[in-house]
Amino acid sequence: MSDHGTDLGLMDAGQLAELYASGDASPLEATRAALDRIDRFNDDVNAYVYVDREGAEKAATQSARRWGQGAPLSPIDGVPVSMKDLTEVAGMPARDGSATTSDDLCEHDAPPAQKLREAGAILLGKTNTPEFGWKAVTDNRVFGATCNPWDTRLTPGGSSGGAAVAAALNMGVLHQGGDSGGSIRIPAAFTGVFGIKPTFGWTPQWPPAKMPTLSHIGPLTRHPRDAARMLNVIGRYDFRDPYAQRGQPEDWGVDLDCDLRGLRIAYSSDLGYAKVDPQIAARVKEAAEKLEDLGAEIVEIHPGFESPVDTFRRLWFTASLEVWNQCDEKTRKLLDPGLVRNAKKAEHWSALALFQAMDHRAKLTQQLEHFNQDYHLLMTPSVPISPFEVNHEVPPDSDMTDWEEWASFSYPFNLSQQPAASIPCGFTDAGLPVGFQLAGGKFDDIRVLRAANAYMDAHPARLPTVPNPAQYS
Repeated sequence: MSDHGTDLGLMDAGQLAELYASGDASPLEATRAALDRIDRFNDDVNAYVYVDREGAEKAATQSARRWGQGAPLSPIDGVPVSMKDLTEVAGMPARDGSATTSDDLCEHDAPPAQKLREAGAILLGKTNTPEFGWKAVTDNRVFGATCNPWDTRLTPGGSSGGAAVAAALNMGVLHQGGDSGGSIRIPAAFTGVFGIKPTFGWTPQWPPAKMPTLSHIGPLTRHPRDAARMLNVIGRYDFRDPYAQRGQPEDWGVDLDCDLRGLRIAYSSDLGYAKVDPQIAARVKEAAEKLEDLGAEIVEIHPGFESPVDTFRRLWFTASLEVWNQCDEKTRKLLDPGLVRNAKKAEHWSALALFQAMDHRAKLTQQLEHFNQDYHLLMTPSVPISPFEVNHEVPPDSDMTDWEEWASFSYPFNLSQQPAASIPCGFTDAGLPVGFQLAGGKFDDIRVLRAANAYMDAHPARLPTVPNPAQYS
């Protein structure tokens, strides 16, 4: 609580900046409020795997001095943030969820950490991820499983599961995730928060991901406005990333207050091939109707491509094989068995098969970019299933064998490198969150944010107040 009775642990970045500017609250108070929430909730959900309390309070004290002098470094100066454990942060370990790594402290900031630090944001610590981010749930041999705050027996998804849970419980305000096959959008949907994967190359990263041309850095937040504030910092060119691109919007939130009139949205309930839980399909259909009520034109149509799962697996499993090849016999025994299983599948693939996968990827991208000439956005469910039990890669009562089978709406847009976001749109009868996805053409991130913001302003998300271990029986 601030001296004026405001619960700083529930504030967004814009509210905090107003309080800092007026002197009604300080960054140190807000940072301590975020740390208090971590203390209260993290034992139940295991979102954070490292917290730098001393460093955060020191940085917050410096931020308070700047605000007191009327000279903040940016609008998010003094705002508490978290970093995914795959991202290097100077003075913090980067375990990558892997027993093959150590607790040695990093010497350098990766681009998102550096840009947030330079903007005065308060780096609280690191959030949990599966080993090297290889799967769409969050558990590993070093830190264990992260749990869903809506029911702690269930997974929050992954690989940015720790960041999504931290966002849902406001253990910090802005949360950095990464998405190579759905790793921002899946946990956003499973926890009921907002997450966006920007156009590839607009949010630089270094060192590169294991499959760098699939990987997008982006925010997980409670609302698109905070995501835009974060993107105004991390969405800037950095020479260290060989895939980084220029041309980012000067203000990622420039169109947030625009209505949806004139926006033509293609709505596909299943992309023509996915099997979707009926309750999730119903909530997403309702969301499409609400977007129409807000002024958008909704056209029910499939984009016309077949499932690219085999194409994605060729690339993704080959990345696992590279991890395997970089390990000696001793460290190979420490790897997640699922990651090893993927690597073994790729071991006997030919160079021609990989080349053909890249060709299929190019054709998919061409088809989606052509589709976006007729439709501004494509709307689908974010995930076709509800959260399932922790420590499982697939629902344990299903006939699925790997996570790609239930992430059918996610990886097509990593292959195409287009922007895509997950927006919360209600709950199943069991009280579990549902999200819908909006994807746009390359470099059309502003339009994705605009539509997401209009929806969430009109239909605010309901968020968990505390982790709930036994709501559902």
